[in-house]
Amino acid sequence: MELQLVDNILLAVLHQKAIVSERKRMNFDLRTSGEDQSQRMLNTLEPGTEVQIHHHTQTAETIICIEGCMDIVLYDEVPEQEVVNVERQFVEISRVTLCPREGKYGVQIPLGVWHSVDVKEPSTIFEAKDGAYVAQ
Repeated sequence: MELQLVDNILLAVLHQKAIVSERKRMNFDLRTSGEDQSQRMLNTLEPGTEVQIHHHTQTAETIICIEGCMDIVLYDEVPEQEVVNVERQFVEISRVTLCPREGKYGVQIPLGVWHSVDVKEPSTIFEAKDGAYVAQ
Protein backbone atom coordinates (compact mmCIF):
# COMPACT_ATOMS: atom_id res chain seq x y z
CA MET A 1 0.00 0.00 0.00
CA GLU A 2 1.37 3.39 -1.01
CA LEU A 3 0.24 6.48 0.87
CA GLN A 4 -0.54 9.61 -1.15
CA LEU A 5 0.67 12.53 0.92
CA VAL A 6 -1.07 15.86 0.39
CA ASP A 7 1.46 18.43 1.56
CA ASN A 8 2.97 21.81 0.67
CA ILE A 9 5.30 20.17 -1.86
CA LEU A 10 2.43 18.58 -3.82
CA LEU A 11 0.41 21.80 -3.71
CA ALA A 12 3.39 23.87 -4.89
CA VAL A 13 3.95 21.52 -7.83
CA LEU A 14 0.27 21.73 -8.77
CA HIS A 15 0.32 25.54 -8.56
CA GLN A 16 3.40 25.71 -10.80
CA LYS A 17 1.58 23.56 -13.38
CA ALA A 18 -1.57 25.70 -13.05
CA ILE A 19 0.37 28.93 -13.57
CA VAL A 20 1.69 27.78 -16.95
CA SER A 21 -1.56 26.07 -17.96
CA GLU A 22 -3.72 27.89 -20.49
CA ARG A 23 -6.74 27.31 -18.19
CA LYS A 24 -4.89 28.59 -15.06
CA ARG A 25 -5.84 25.48 -13.10
CA MET A 26 -4.60 21.94 -12.57
CA ASN A 27 -6.26 18.92 -11.02
CA PHE A 28 -4.80 15.90 -9.28
CA ASP A 29 -6.81 12.67 -9.36
CA LEU A 30 -7.19 11.01 -5.95
CA ARG A 31 -9.03 7.91 -7.15
CA THR A 32 -7.32 4.63 -6.42
CA SER A 33 -8.01 2.90 -9.75
CA GLY A 34 -9.72 3.26 -13.11
CA GLU A 35 -12.59 1.17 -11.76
CA ASP A 36 -13.27 3.75 -9.05
CA GLN A 37 -16.43 5.48 -10.29
CA SER A 38 -16.29 8.38 -7.86
CA GLN A 39 -14.72 11.76 -8.50
CA ARG A 40 -12.19 12.80 -5.87
CA MET A 41 -9.58 15.34 -6.80
CA LEU A 42 -7.48 18.26 -5.75
CA ASN A 43 -7.87 21.27 -7.99
CA THR A 44 -5.45 24.20 -7.88
CA LEU A 45 -6.94 27.39 -9.27
CA GLU A 46 -5.10 30.61 -10.08
CA PRO A 47 -6.69 34.06 -10.28
CA GLY A 48 -7.95 34.58 -13.82
CA THR A 49 -9.09 31.00 -14.35
CA GLU A 50 -12.52 30.84 -15.95
CA VAL A 51 -14.77 28.00 -14.88
CA GLN A 52 -17.86 27.93 -17.07
CA ILE A 53 -21.20 28.22 -15.32
CA HIS A 54 -22.32 24.60 -15.03
CA HIS A 55 -24.44 22.20 -13.02
CA HIS A 56 -24.43 18.51 -12.24
CA THR A 57 -27.59 16.59 -13.09
CA GLN A 58 -26.66 13.33 -11.39
CA THR A 59 -24.89 14.36 -8.19
CA ALA A 60 -24.29 17.02 -5.59
CA GLU A 61 -20.75 18.41 -5.34
CA THR A 62 -18.63 18.81 -2.23
CA ILE A 63 -15.94 21.50 -2.28
CA ILE A 64 -13.47 21.97 0.58
CA CYS A 65 -10.94 24.82 0.35
CA ILE A 66 -7.54 23.75 1.60
CA GLU A 67 -5.72 27.04 0.92
CA GLY A 68 -6.32 30.42 -0.65
CA CYS A 69 -9.50 32.43 -1.08
CA MET A 70 -12.27 32.14 -3.63
CA ASP A 71 -15.99 32.66 -4.09
CA ILE A 72 -18.45 29.96 -5.09
CA VAL A 73 -21.00 31.77 -7.24
CA LEU A 74 -24.56 30.43 -7.66
CA TYR A 75 -26.83 31.30 -10.57
CA ASP A 76 -30.38 30.94 -11.84
CA GLU A 77 -30.96 30.33 -15.52
CA VAL A 78 -33.01 33.02 -17.28
CA PRO A 79 -36.13 31.32 -18.69
CA GLU A 80 -36.03 30.77 -22.47
CA GLN A 81 -39.14 32.83 -23.13
CA GLU A 82 -37.30 35.90 -21.81
CA VAL A 83 -34.32 35.36 -24.13
CA VAL A 84 -34.88 34.93 -27.86
CA ASN A 85 -32.24 33.42 -30.18
CA VAL A 86 -29.47 33.79 -27.61
CA GLU A 87 -27.26 31.31 -25.76
CA ARG A 88 -28.31 30.36 -22.25
CA GLN A 89 -28.31 33.33 -19.93
CA PHE A 90 -27.75 33.33 -16.17
CA VAL A 91 -28.23 35.74 -13.31
CA GLU A 92 -26.09 35.59 -10.16
CA ILE A 93 -28.21 34.83 -7.10
CA SER A 94 -25.58 34.47 -4.38
CA ARG A 95 -21.94 33.87 -3.59
CA VAL A 96 -20.11 32.26 -0.71
CA THR A 97 -16.48 32.98 0.17
CA LEU A 98 -14.26 29.99 0.95
CA CYS A 99 -11.16 30.99 2.90
CA PRO A 100 -9.63 28.69 5.53
CA ARG A 101 -7.89 31.66 7.22
CA GLU A 102 -11.38 33.02 7.97
CA GLY A 103 -12.78 29.65 9.06
CA LYS A 104 -14.83 29.29 5.84
CA TYR A 105 -13.88 25.83 4.62
CA GLY A 106 -16.37 24.43 2.18
CA VAL A 107 -19.79 23.97 0.65
CA GLN A 108 -22.09 21.22 -0.51
CA ILE A 109 -23.64 22.32 -3.82
CA PRO A 110 -26.99 20.58 -4.32
CA LEU A 111 -27.74 18.54 -7.42
CA GLY A 112 -28.81 20.73 -10.34
CA VAL A 113 -27.63 24.09 -8.97
CA TRP A 114 -25.81 26.26 -11.55
CA HIS A 115 -22.45 27.44 -10.21
CA SER A 116 -18.96 28.71 -10.97
CA VAL A 117 -16.01 30.18 -9.07
CA ASP A 118 -14.30 33.55 -8.71
CA VAL A 119 -10.72 32.93 -7.57
CA LYS A 120 -9.37 35.80 -5.46
CA GLU A 121 -5.90 34.33 -4.79
CA PRO A 122 -4.11 31.07 -5.63
CA SER A 123 -6.31 28.36 -4.12
CA THR A 124 -6.51 24.61 -3.76
CA ILE A 125 -9.79 22.78 -3.30
CA PHE A 126 -10.77 19.18 -2.71
CA GLU A 127 -13.73 18.22 -4.92
CA ALA A 128 -15.91 15.15 -4.58
CA LYS A 129 -18.85 14.00 -6.70
CA ASP A 130 -20.62 10.70 -7.33
CA GLY A 131 -20.15 8.90 -10.63
CA ALA A 132 -17.43 8.75 -13.23
CA TYR A 133 -15.86 11.96 -14.52
CA VAL A 134 -17.73 13.58 -17.42
CA ALA A 135 -16.14 16.57 -19.18
CA GLN A 136 -18.28 19.71 -19.00
